[in-house]
Amino acid sequence: MSGAPPLDTAALAAFLGVPGPLAAAPVAGGKSNLTYRIDDPTGPRWVLRRPPTAGLTPSAHDMGREFRTVAALRDTGVPVARAVALCEDPAVLGAPFSVVEYVDARVVRTRDQLEGWDDRAVAGCAHALVRVLAALHAVDHRATGLAGRPEGYLRRQVDLWGRQWARVRTGDLPDLDRLHAALAASVPESSSHAVVHGDYRIDNVMLDHRDPARVRAVVDWELSTLGDPLADAAMMCVYRAPGLDLVLGEPAAWNSERLPDGAALARMYAAASGRELEHWGFHLGLAHLKLAVIAQGIEYRSRQGAAGAGRDRAGEAVGPYAAAGLRALATGGHGV
Repeated sequence: MSGAPPLDTAALAAFLGVPGPLAAAPVAGGKSNLTYRIDDPTGPRWVLRRPPTAGLTPSAHDMGREFRTVAALRDTGVPVARAVALCEDPAVLGAPFSVVEYVDARVVRTRDQLEGWDDRAVAGCAHALVRVLAALHAVDHRATGLAGRPEGYLRRQVDLWGRQWARVRTGDLPDLDRLHAALAASVPESSSHAVVHGDYRIDNVMLDHRDPARVRAVVDWELSTLGDPLADAAMMCVYRAPGLDLVLGEPAAWNSERLPDGAALARMYAAASGRELEHWGFHLGLAHLKLAVIAQGIEYRSRQGAAGAGRDRAGEAVGPYAAAGLRALATGGHGV
């Protein structure tokens, strides 16, 4: 995996309190935080996550947030890996990191990984993904002990992603500026509150080897927080747009024509969650803004040589995402 430095396994063993020696190998496919499989000759296997070596979107690499969310969700019925350890001291490995149990399951990243599935398996997987997201949004966050400020979430999101855009912009993109201004002028006065994942799609879950309709674990929780569940659902839907191939640098499985499109996923989510898709045009517009900024952040890291192979064209998705966000706002999200 490009940009994944070697780990000091002796320091890691000392931190975990195990005799070692440990073996660490980068896990291919990670697009944000760096991911390693850790093997202990005595038997346990873990997964370690740490921030990338370069980048200017710090809120997208919050190891403490990711770890605490996974730990809190353990007994809720939402499938997650067991949380093992969190280190927020960069002196140990050069950056904060988290450790969770290794889950023996498969991650579907590219379209060719769907080729062996029949239509029933594809449909079953899509429905399972939507049901898990609805189940996450049904969790009582107060009972889990997760703290946060869900009130004002949408306003903070608009402001946050505007700041992130200012950090990574490299030229003039008037559509993105207009999209941000339009969102800032149309934030809904009230919204629902739930634990949100923030980055939900097929390659951020682990599926059972034999049954793709069974989600063994939801992963990549670094954007999780307490917020509006419809914003989370909208991200899932907007990820179905063609630009995801450029963002991920590969033929994304979530862009497969065999999967339900964004509008169908929205209907499935509404049915599974029992929620009305209120202010759906705003939520889709906000999701497009986030993806445009994420794409621009990848473009920025690519110029530093730290974005990973195949992602040097991510910047091409920024303009189309911004334009699509403006259309969603103008149409209220109908047909998207």
